[in-house]
Amino acid sequence: MAQSVTLDALDRRLIHALQIDGRASFSRIAAVLKVPERTVARRYQRLRSALVVRVVGLVDSRRIGMLDWFVRIDCTPDATDALTAALAQRDDTSWIAPLAGGTRLTCMVRTPGPGAEGGRLFDHLLRTPGIRDVEAGCVLRPVAGVGGWAGRTSALEASEQAALLGSAPESPQGPGVVAEVSGWGEAEARLAGELALDGRADVAQLAAATGWSASTVRRRVAGLRAAGVLHFEVDVSPSHFGFPVEALLWLEVAPAALGEVTQALSQHAAVAFAAVMTGRASVFAMVQCRDTGALYDYLAGELGALAGIGRAESALVQRRAKRAGPLLLPAKAERAARLAPLGTVYGAGRIR
Repeated sequence: MAQSVTLDALDRRLIHALQIDGRASFSRIAAVLKVPERTVARRYQRLRSALVVRVVGLVDSRRIGMLDWFVRIDCTPDATDALTAALAQRDDTSWIAPLAGGTRLTCMVRTPGPGAEGGRLFDHLLRTPGIRDVEAGCVLRPVAGVGGWAGRTSALEASEQAALLGSAPESPQGPGVVAEVSGWGEAEARLAGELALDGRADVAQLAAATGWSASTVRRRVAGLRAAGVLHFEVDVSPSHFGFPVEALLWLEVAPAALGEVTQALSQHAAVAFAAVMTGRASVFAMVQCRDTGALYDYLAGELGALAGIGRAESALVQRRAKRAGPLLLPAKAERAARLAPLGTVYGAGRIR
Protein backbone atom coordinates (compact mmCIF):
# COMPACT_ATOMS: atom_id res chain seq x y z
CA MET A 1 0.00 0.00 0.00
CA ALA A 2 1.24 3.46 -0.90
CA GLN A 3 2.48 5.53 2.00
CA SER A 4 1.24 9.00 2.84
CA VAL A 5 3.61 11.29 0.95
CA THR A 6 3.22 14.96 0.14
CA LEU A 7 4.54 15.86 -3.30
CA ASP A 8 6.52 19.09 -3.47
CA ALA A 9 7.24 21.16 -6.57
CA LEU A 10 10.33 19.15 -7.54
CA ASP A 11 8.46 15.85 -7.16
CA ARG A 12 5.76 17.12 -9.52
CA ARG A 13 8.31 18.32 -12.04
CA LEU A 14 10.03 14.94 -11.92
CA ILE A 15 6.71 13.11 -12.43
CA HIS A 16 5.87 15.33 -15.40
CA ALA A 17 9.30 14.65 -16.90
CA LEU A 18 8.82 10.90 -16.52
CA GLN A 19 5.40 11.09 -18.13
CA ILE A 20 7.04 12.68 -21.18
CA ASP A 21 9.76 10.03 -21.35
CA GLY A 22 9.62 7.28 -18.74
CA ARG A 23 13.04 5.93 -19.73
CA ALA A 24 14.88 9.23 -19.92
CA SER A 25 18.14 9.04 -17.97
CA PHE A 26 18.33 10.77 -14.61
CA SER A 27 21.18 12.85 -16.00
CA ARG A 28 19.02 14.16 -18.85
CA ILE A 29 16.09 14.88 -16.52
CA ALA A 30 18.43 16.61 -14.08
CA ALA A 31 19.81 18.82 -16.86
CA VAL A 32 16.28 19.90 -17.85
CA LEU A 33 15.14 20.44 -14.26
CA LYS A 34 18.45 22.17 -13.41
CA VAL A 35 19.10 20.11 -10.28
CA PRO A 36 21.88 17.61 -9.47
CA GLU A 37 21.49 14.15 -10.98
CA ARG A 38 21.86 12.60 -7.53
CA THR A 39 18.86 14.60 -6.32
CA VAL A 40 16.68 13.36 -9.18
CA ALA A 41 17.68 9.73 -8.61
CA ARG A 42 17.15 10.01 -4.86
CA ARG A 43 13.71 11.60 -5.32
CA TYR A 44 12.55 8.90 -7.71
CA GLN A 45 13.81 6.07 -5.51
CA ARG A 46 12.09 7.60 -2.48
CA LEU A 47 8.77 7.88 -4.27
CA ARG A 48 9.05 4.42 -5.81
CA SER A 49 10.05 2.77 -2.52
CA ALA A 50 7.01 4.35 -0.87
CA LEU A 51 4.84 2.85 -3.69
CA VAL A 52 3.69 6.35 -4.59
CA VAL A 53 5.20 6.53 -8.10
CA ARG A 54 6.50 4.06 -10.60
CA VAL A 55 6.99 3.99 -14.34
CA VAL A 56 5.19 1.18 -16.16
CA GLY A 57 5.56 0.05 -19.74
CA LEU A 58 2.21 -0.45 -21.47
CA VAL A 59 1.40 -2.11 -24.78
CA ASP A 60 -1.28 -0.84 -27.17
CA SER A 61 -3.56 -3.88 -27.41
CA ARG A 62 -4.85 -3.03 -30.87
CA ARG A 63 -1.37 -3.06 -32.35
CA ILE A 64 -0.70 -6.63 -31.27
CA GLY A 65 -4.12 -8.02 -32.18
CA MET A 66 -5.63 -7.90 -28.69
CA LEU A 67 -8.81 -6.27 -27.35
CA ASP A 68 -9.42 -4.16 -24.24
CA TRP A 69 -12.75 -4.27 -22.39
CA PHE A 70 -14.29 -2.15 -19.65
CA VAL A 71 -16.12 -4.59 -17.42
CA ARG A 72 -18.73 -4.07 -14.72
CA ILE A 73 -19.35 -6.99 -12.40
CA ASP A 74 -22.37 -7.23 -10.10
CA CYS A 75 -21.70 -9.63 -7.23
CA THR A 76 -23.01 -10.61 -3.83
CA PRO A 77 -21.78 -8.58 -0.83
CA ASP A 78 -19.69 -11.43 0.56
CA ALA A 79 -17.84 -11.94 -2.74
CA THR A 80 -16.81 -8.37 -3.62
CA ASP A 81 -13.54 -8.10 -1.69
CA ALA A 82 -12.30 -11.58 -2.54
CA LEU A 83 -13.18 -11.22 -6.22
CA THR A 84 -11.37 -7.87 -6.34
CA ALA A 85 -8.25 -9.47 -4.82
CA ALA A 86 -8.41 -12.43 -7.22
CA LEU A 87 -8.75 -10.25 -10.32
CA ALA A 88 -5.92 -7.97 -9.14
CA GLN A 89 -3.45 -10.87 -9.35
CA ARG A 90 -4.19 -11.57 -13.00
CA ASP A 91 -1.85 -10.32 -15.72
CA ASP A 92 -4.76 -9.52 -18.06
CA THR A 93 -6.58 -7.09 -15.74
CA SER A 94 -5.98 -3.46 -14.76
CA TRP A 95 -7.79 -0.44 -13.27
CA ILE A 96 -9.68 -2.60 -10.78
CA ALA A 97 -12.01 -0.76 -8.42
CA PRO A 98 -14.93 -1.66 -6.17
CA LEU A 99 -17.59 1.05 -6.51
CA ALA A 100 -18.68 2.98 -3.45
CA GLY A 101 -21.99 2.18 -1.83
CA GLY A 102 -22.73 -1.07 -3.61
CA THR A 103 -21.75 -4.54 -4.70
CA ARG A 104 -20.29 -3.68 -8.09
CA LEU A 105 -16.71 -3.52 -9.23
CA THR A 106 -15.11 -2.41 -12.46
CA CYS A 107 -11.94 -3.33 -14.27
CA MET A 108 -10.24 -3.33 -17.64
CA VAL A 109 -9.60 -6.74 -19.19
CA ARG A 110 -7.35 -7.62 -22.13
CA THR A 111 -8.36 -10.59 -24.30
CA PRO A 112 -7.19 -12.12 -27.58
CA GLY A 113 -8.78 -10.68 -30.71
CA PRO A 114 -11.93 -12.04 -32.35
CA GLY A 115 -11.63 -15.68 -33.33
CA ALA A 116 -8.49 -16.28 -31.24
CA GLU A 117 -8.26 -18.93 -28.55
CA GLY A 118 -7.83 -18.10 -24.89
CA GLY A 119 -10.33 -15.28 -24.33
CA ARG A 120 -12.56 -17.16 -21.91
CA LEU A 121 -12.41 -14.97 -18.81
CA PHE A 122 -15.99 -13.77 -19.27
CA ASP A 123 -17.27 -17.36 -19.39
CA HIS A 124 -15.33 -18.16 -16.23
CA LEU A 125 -16.72 -15.10 -14.46
CA LEU A 126 -20.32 -15.97 -15.32
CA ARG A 127 -19.84 -19.47 -13.88
CA THR A 128 -18.24 -18.21 -10.68
CA PRO A 129 -20.41 -18.39 -7.52
CA GLY A 130 -21.16 -14.95 -6.11
CA ILE A 131 -21.22 -13.17 -9.47
CA ARG A 132 -24.72 -12.12 -10.53
CA ASP A 133 -24.04 -10.25 -13.76
CA VAL A 134 -21.18 -9.21 -16.06
CA GLU A 135 -21.42 -6.30 -18.50
CA ALA A 136 -18.52 -5.69 -20.89
CA GLY A 137 -17.87 -3.01 -23.50
CA CYS A 138 -15.05 -3.39 -26.01
CA VAL A 139 -12.78 -0.36 -26.37
CA LEU A 140 -12.98 0.93 -29.93
CA ARG A 141 -10.83 4.03 -29.55
CA PRO A 142 -9.22 5.90 -26.63
CA VAL A 143 -10.13 9.58 -26.96
CA ALA A 144 -8.70 11.34 -23.90
CA GLY A 145 -5.91 10.91 -21.38
CA VAL A 146 -3.68 8.67 -23.47
CA GLY A 147 -0.67 10.93 -22.95
CA GLY A 148 -1.31 11.32 -19.24
CA TRP A 149 -3.86 13.08 -17.07
CA ALA A 150 -3.53 16.88 -17.23
CA GLY A 151 -3.32 17.10 -13.44
CA ARG A 152 0.14 15.56 -13.49
CA THR A 153 1.40 17.10 -16.72
CA SER A 154 1.35 20.79 -15.88
CA ALA A 155 4.52 21.23 -13.84
CA LEU A 156 7.05 21.89 -16.61
CA GLU A 157 7.44 24.93 -18.84
CA ALA A 158 6.94 24.48 -22.58
CA SER A 159 10.69 24.78 -23.22
CA GLU A 160 11.43 22.08 -20.64
CA GLN A 161 8.85 19.77 -22.19
CA ALA A 162 10.35 20.36 -25.62
CA ALA A 163 13.82 19.46 -24.33
CA LEU A 164 12.56 16.11 -23.05
CA LEU A 165 10.39 15.42 -26.08
CA GLY A 166 13.46 15.75 -28.23
CA SER A 167 14.83 12.51 -26.73
CA ALA A 168 11.59 10.52 -26.62
CA PRO A 169 10.54 8.34 -29.59
CA GLU A 170 7.26 9.61 -31.01
CA SER A 171 4.64 7.48 -32.70
CA PRO A 172 3.69 8.79 -36.14
CA GLN A 173 0.24 7.26 -35.86
CA GLY A 174 -2.82 9.09 -34.59
CA PRO A 175 -5.26 7.58 -32.07
CA GLY A 176 -7.39 5.97 -34.76
CA VAL A 177 -4.59 4.47 -36.85
CA VAL A 178 -3.20 1.04 -35.99
CA ALA A 179 0.32 0.34 -37.17
CA GLU A 180 1.39 -2.98 -38.63
CA VAL A 181 3.56 -4.81 -36.10
CA SER A 182 5.98 -7.47 -37.25
CA GLY A 183 7.86 -9.94 -35.11
CA TRP A 184 5.73 -9.84 -31.96
CA GLY A 185 6.48 -13.12 -30.22
CA GLU A 186 7.33 -14.69 -26.88
CA ALA A 187 10.48 -12.64 -26.40
CA GLU A 188 8.57 -9.40 -27.01
CA ALA A 189 5.90 -10.53 -24.55
CA ARG A 190 8.58 -11.20 -21.91
CA LEU A 191 10.07 -7.78 -22.62
CA ALA A 192 6.66 -6.17 -22.16
CA GLY A 193 6.14 -8.12 -18.93
CA GLU A 194 9.40 -6.86 -17.44
CA LEU A 195 8.67 -3.28 -18.46
CA ALA A 196 5.16 -3.50 -17.01
CA LEU A 197 6.69 -4.32 -13.64
CA ASP A 198 9.34 -1.63 -13.96
CA GLY A 199 9.40 0.68 -16.95
CA ARG A 200 12.91 1.80 -16.01
CA ALA A 201 14.36 -1.72 -15.80
CA ASP A 202 17.96 -1.65 -17.03
CA VAL A 203 19.07 -3.16 -20.30
CA ALA A 204 20.93 -6.05 -18.62
CA GLN A 205 17.74 -7.14 -16.84
CA LEU A 206 15.74 -6.94 -20.07
CA ALA A 207 18.41 -8.86 -21.95
CA ALA A 208 18.29 -11.65 -19.34
CA ALA A 209 14.49 -11.85 -19.61
CA THR A 210 14.40 -11.97 -23.42
CA GLY A 211 17.60 -13.80 -24.29
CA TRP A 212 18.61 -10.91 -26.54
CA SER A 213 21.85 -8.99 -26.56
CA ALA A 214 21.91 -5.52 -24.99
CA SER A 215 22.05 -3.88 -28.42
CA THR A 216 19.03 -5.88 -29.59
CA VAL A 217 17.09 -4.84 -26.50
CA ARG A 218 17.81 -1.18 -27.12
CA ARG A 219 16.90 -1.46 -30.79
CA ARG A 220 13.69 -3.40 -30.14
CA VAL A 221 12.48 -1.08 -27.38
CA ALA A 222 13.13 1.94 -29.60
CA GLY A 223 11.35 0.31 -32.54
CA LEU A 224 8.28 -0.64 -30.51
CA ARG A 225 8.05 2.85 -29.07
CA ALA A 226 8.39 4.50 -32.47
CA ALA A 227 5.63 2.25 -33.87
CA GLY A 228 3.28 3.21 -31.03
CA VAL A 229 3.18 -0.36 -29.70
CA LEU A 230 4.95 0.45 -26.44
CA HIS A 231 4.59 3.55 -24.30
CA PHE A 232 5.41 4.48 -20.73
CA GLU A 233 3.04 5.78 -18.10
CA VAL A 234 3.64 7.18 -14.62
CA ASP A 235 1.51 5.12 -12.24
CA VAL A 236 0.55 7.52 -9.44
CA SER A 237 -2.73 8.15 -7.66
CA PRO A 238 -4.33 11.55 -8.40
CA SER A 239 -4.99 11.83 -4.66
CA HIS A 240 -1.32 12.82 -4.27
CA PHE A 241 -2.10 15.87 -6.43
CA GLY A 242 -5.10 16.86 -4.33
CA PHE A 243 -7.76 15.07 -6.40
CA PRO A 244 -8.97 12.21 -4.17
CA VAL A 245 -12.45 11.83 -5.67
CA GLU A 246 -12.58 9.53 -8.68
CA ALA A 247 -15.80 9.00 -10.59
CA LEU A 248 -16.57 6.71 -13.50
CA LEU A 249 -18.99 7.86 -16.17
CA TRP A 250 -20.97 5.85 -18.72
CA LEU A 251 -22.38 8.15 -21.39
CA GLU A 252 -25.02 7.31 -23.98
CA VAL A 253 -24.02 9.43 -26.96
CA ALA A 254 -25.77 9.66 -30.31
CA PRO A 255 -23.49 8.36 -33.10
CA ALA A 256 -23.65 11.69 -34.93
CA ALA A 257 -22.39 13.47 -31.81
CA LEU A 258 -19.51 11.11 -30.96
CA GLY A 259 -16.84 13.23 -32.64
CA GLU A 260 -17.92 16.47 -30.99
CA VAL A 261 -18.39 14.93 -27.54
CA THR A 262 -15.10 13.04 -27.51
CA GLN A 263 -13.19 16.06 -28.77
CA ALA A 264 -14.64 18.10 -25.91
CA LEU A 265 -13.80 15.42 -23.34
CA SER A 266 -10.19 15.41 -24.51
CA GLN A 267 -10.01 19.09 -23.49
CA HIS A 268 -11.67 18.75 -20.08
CA ALA A 269 -9.11 19.03 -17.27
CA ALA A 270 -11.13 16.70 -15.01
CA VAL A 271 -11.06 13.80 -17.48
CA ALA A 272 -8.20 11.42 -16.75
CA PHE A 273 -9.19 8.95 -19.47
CA ALA A 274 -12.04 8.42 -21.91
CA ALA A 275 -12.78 5.93 -24.67
CA VAL A 276 -15.47 5.03 -27.16
CA MET A 277 -16.71 1.49 -26.63
CA THR A 278 -19.41 -0.95 -27.62
CA GLY A 279 -22.61 -1.31 -25.65
CA ARG A 280 -25.50 0.87 -24.53
CA ALA A 281 -23.12 3.47 -23.11
CA SER A 282 -20.89 4.34 -26.06
CA VAL A 283 -18.41 6.47 -24.06
CA PHE A 284 -16.64 5.59 -20.82
CA ALA A 285 -14.68 8.17 -18.81
CA MET A 286 -12.63 8.41 -15.62
CA VAL A 287 -12.94 11.78 -13.88
CA GLN A 288 -10.74 13.20 -11.09
CA CYS A 289 -12.08 15.89 -8.71
CA ARG A 290 -11.02 17.62 -5.52
CA ASP A 291 -14.33 16.82 -3.79
CA THR A 292 -17.92 15.82 -4.54
CA GLY A 293 -18.88 19.47 -5.00
CA ALA A 294 -16.36 19.77 -7.82
CA LEU A 295 -17.79 16.59 -9.34
CA TYR A 296 -21.25 18.14 -9.31
CA ASP A 297 -19.89 21.29 -10.94
CA TYR A 298 -18.31 19.21 -13.69
CA LEU A 299 -21.44 17.12 -14.35
CA ALA A 300 -23.75 20.14 -14.35
CA GLY A 301 -21.34 22.46 -16.14
CA GLU A 302 -18.84 21.20 -18.72
CA LEU A 303 -20.43 17.80 -19.26
CA GLY A 304 -24.00 19.10 -19.13
CA ALA A 305 -23.24 21.63 -21.82
CA LEU A 306 -22.41 18.93 -24.38
CA ALA A 307 -25.18 18.24 -26.86
CA GLY A 308 -25.72 14.65 -27.94
CA ILE A 309 -25.45 12.97 -24.52
CA GLY A 310 -28.76 11.24 -23.98
CA ARG A 311 -28.07 9.71 -20.58
CA ALA A 312 -25.16 9.78 -18.13
CA GLU A 313 -24.55 7.27 -15.36
CA SER A 314 -21.94 8.01 -12.70
CA ALA A 315 -20.39 6.05 -9.84
CA LEU A 316 -17.77 6.89 -7.22
CA VAL A 317 -14.73 4.67 -6.91
CA GLN A 318 -14.32 3.31 -3.40
CA ARG A 319 -10.62 2.50 -3.89
CA ARG A 320 -8.25 1.34 -6.58
CA ALA A 321 -7.13 -2.22 -5.97
CA LYS A 322 -4.96 -2.04 -9.07
CA ARG A 323 -4.02 0.72 -11.48
CA ALA A 324 -2.22 0.50 -14.84
CA GLY A 325 0.68 -1.74 -13.84
CA PRO A 326 0.84 -5.21 -12.28
CA LEU A 327 0.70 -5.56 -8.52
CA LEU A 328 4.12 -5.50 -6.89
CA LEU A 329 3.84 -8.77 -5.02
CA PRO A 330 6.48 -10.52 -2.89
CA ALA A 331 8.62 -12.76 -5.10
CA LYS A 332 6.95 -16.07 -4.18
CA ALA A 333 3.42 -14.75 -4.39
CA GLU A 334 4.19 -13.04 -7.70
CA ARG A 335 5.61 -16.24 -9.14
CA ALA A 336 2.56 -18.20 -8.00
CA ALA A 337 0.23 -15.62 -9.51
CA ARG A 338 2.06 -15.82 -12.84
CA LEU A 339 2.05 -19.61 -12.90
CA ALA A 340 -1.60 -20.04 -11.94
CA PRO A 341 -3.41 -16.74 -12.50
CA LEU A 342 -6.76 -18.47 -13.08
CA GLY A 343 -6.80 -20.57 -9.95
CA THR A 344 -7.43 -18.08 -7.19
CA VAL A 345 -9.89 -19.50 -4.69
CA TYR A 346 -12.34 -17.29 -2.87
CA GLY A 347 -15.30 -18.36 -0.78
CA ALA A 348 -16.91 -21.40 -2.30
CA GLY A 349 -15.91 -20.58 -5.85
CA ARG A 350 -12.87 -20.36 -8.06
CA ILE A 351 -11.90 -18.29 -11.06
CA ARG A 352 -10.50 -21.02 -13.26
